[in-house]
Amino acid sequence: MAVTIYHNPRCSKSRQALQLLRDRGIEPEIVEYLKTPPSADEMDAVLAKLGIEPRALMRTKETAYRDAGMADEGLSRRVLIDLMVANPIVIERPIVVNGARAALGRPPESVLSIL
Repeated sequence: MAVTIYHNPRCSKSRQALQLLRDRGIEPEIVEYLKTPPSADEMDAVLAKLGIEPRALMRTKETAYRDAGMADEGLSRRVLIDLMVANPIVIERPIVVNGARAALGRPPESVLSIL
């Protein structure tokens, strides 16, 4: 089973989700998305697997969200994805992907639903 976690080691929820995976014998591919942001196409695919639109995966209280003008309701889906990739700090975490399925680890236990 190839599992990927979009991870921020400074985030307690992200660390908890990673530990849940490891406790079940799963050593996921770890993508520290702040250091290595996903491409726009990868982000689009993750959103599709989550079944949500970009705004539902954005940390709206981040300064980068406001500074990049992401609150503008007129922005297209693709522009929002491009802004997320350019400002990965606004991407909610952790995200765990398992094949065609993905889950947002808030709470961390929610990632268990896709294993």
